Amino acid sequence: MDSIANFLTIIRNGVSRGKSSVRAPYSAQIAAIANILLQEGFIKAVVTVQEQGHKKLEVVLKYVDGESAIHEIDRQSKPSLRVYRGVDNIRPVIGGLGLSILTTNKGIISHKQAKKLRVGGEVMCTVW
Repeated sequence: MDSIANFLTIIRNGVSRGKSSVRAPYSAQIAAIANILLQEGFIKAVVTVQEQGHKKLEVVLKYVDGESAIHEIDRQSKPSLRVYRGVDNIRPVIGGLGLSILTTNKGIISHKQAKKLRVGGEVMCTVW
């Protein structure tokens, strides 16, 4: 099972239903993705909670004037088809309004950080 795709689907479903927060199973990768979304202003908060003996990640969704800050969140690299980009081939999402999240040898970072650090990697997802 693709835990990252599951996490993105949980967020997508929460946004479409207008929920204030969603909970997803915890993993280090998912926590890193959530923290990048928090730093870039797509969500309000990320909290690690214990639920029935299992670690969960609670993501507080962000709305501006009743509209979600996340319009679209998509998985790019899948287990069946990996998508890799070199530093010179990393393109901005929606003319720079969006964000790509990559996994690199420097960790899980946004495409902006990847450009600064001059590293490429696997494009995990895009958000705008």
